[in-house]
Amino acid sequence: MSGFLRFIGILNAAVWCGSAIFLVVGLPAVFSAELKQLLTPAGVGFAAEAIVARFFVVQYWCGVIALAHLAAEWLYVGRSRSLDAGLVVVMLAIALAGGLWLQPKMQRLHKLHYFGQTAEQRELAGKTFGAWHGASESANLLVIAGLIAYLWRVSRPEEYSPPGIFSKIRS
Repeated sequence: MSGFLRFIGILNAAVWCGSAIFLVVGLPAVFSAELKQLLTPAGVGFAAEAIVARFFVVQYWCGVIALAHLAAEWLYVGRSRSLDAGLVVVMLAIALAGGLWLQPKMQRLHKLHYFGQTAEQRELAGKTFGAWHGASESANLLVIAGLIAYLWRVSRPEEYSPPGIFSKIRS
């Protein structure tokens, strides 16, 4: 069972980390000159918003799976990973704040930037959006660093630990 749990933990951490890296490396391709010409700058922004919304769903699922994985390791193998659990909770909290609070705020600013009633309103929305976007990118880089550390920790060979609660019941 511990080999299967380890595989699930590594796979989940890799998907979680990969999706965060994609947001920094892959998403900027949406803002290419060709797509801006085809979709308009506002359309490109709406396409990016759709991708980011799905990104946050992946982040939520990976965070929940990571917590379930850590709980299963504790129950079945007896490994207590309080540092990893704390890291996962912080990264999941950042994802929840980003997806449930910051992203809706940025979507409103994006709409105002392109469709605001006055030039001043559009300009202010654009500047505010830029500031929040910078904060969001900084938070994502912090999460990527945490996810790389978490992936490294999950993929380390198992060290000896006493049997878990369920291993005693199975005996």
